[in-house]
Amino acid sequence: MPKVKKIPQRQCVGCREMKDKKVLIRVVKSPEGEISLDFGGRKPGRGAYVCRDVACLKKARKSRALERAFEMQIPPEVYDTLETELGGADE
Repeated sequence: MPKVKKIPQRQCVGCREMKDKKVLIRVVKSPEGEISLDFGGRKPGRGAYVCRDVACLKKARKSRALERAFEMQIPPEVYDTLETELGGADE
């Protein structure tokens, strides 16, 4: 019997749907406390996942899901930067 390879699943903090890890983008809080997008999934730090859709990031912002995931206040400028980075990634 051939081995079936498991595909890792993660939950989007915006729409709360379980999806394959590869189709989501990781938002990282570095050990220094900086928030950034991790397109490769290899940056060190605490991670939360969001769909490659600006609408999901806006939902996460409205529900403060990233703030709960990282247990810290996130300034509005950081959200604006994430939205522009995510908007450029779709193209």
